[in-house]
Amino acid sequence: MKSRLRYVYDHYRFLILRRTLQLGILLLFFGANAWGWSLLVGDLSSSRLLGKVPLADPLAVLQLLLAGGALAGQVLVGALIVLVAYALIGRAFCSWVCPVNLITDLAEWVRNRLGFREPPLMYLNRNLRYVVLAMVLVLSLLLSLPVFEFVSPIAAASRGVAFGMGMGWALLLAIFLFDLFVVRHGYCGHICPLGAFYSLTSRFRRVRVRHEKDSCTLCGLCFNACPEPHVLNLIGKHDGTVNNPECTNCFRCVEVCDDDALFVSLSGGWSK
Repeated sequence: MKSRLRYVYDHYRFLILRRTLQLGILLLFFGANAWGWSLLVGDLSSSRLLGKVPLADPLAVLQLLLAGGALAGQVLVGALIVLVAYALIGRAFCSWVCPVNLITDLAEWVRNRLGFREPPLMYLNRNLRYVVLAMVLVLSLLLSLPVFEFVSPIAAASRGVAFGMGMGWALLLAIFLFDLFVVRHGYCGHICPLGAFYSLTSRFRRVRVRHEKDSCTLCGLCFNACPEPHVLNLIGKHDGTVNNPECTNCFRCVEVCDDDALFVSLSGGWSK
């Protein structure tokens, strides 16, 4: 029993923590609407913690500002709080908070269970998400509307859990099928503008994955587990930290590494 528990801890500890946090946040949103809980009220676009601390999606706020919207000071403060938090811990929203990550990870799990190894049905450049981000901002300015908020699966999922899903299920199902049959890690890894936004704001993050070359046997498990495998370009080459800001700090690479060549580290500075 102890050896089994040790295996689960070594290989799934961060995954369990991530799922607990993701589902816990959704439960709090649901509980606030259904039962009057006050710990976390709202959704992932705008919420209030403990009835006092405002939190807001900085990309949503930026779109509203470009659209010419008048925002309350507390909304701006909430966006700044979230922005600073992810600037320090990295693009962790994508793997630790975002409910769409549950959908895309499920698609990846199904792919592995079914043994899908064939090439993707289409090729998407990972820089496409930055193009989508630029388009969202430009269109928000030109149309005077927060464009992404109208089609965001993140907003649809968090609001759907709290207030009723409606047609949000169709959008989430489309992402699941897209990741399953068309492009591996297609939405989060290639399209999502919020992921691109947090990548741009995470260059000075303090939390990173560190690699020790002498311990690495080049087994490749970290590459298979990572949703952004290109960020692991230092594996087997040299000691150092994963500096690419597109790393989501999910720490799956740390969990699956049986060589103890990867571990979580606190490191600051400019990411190249």
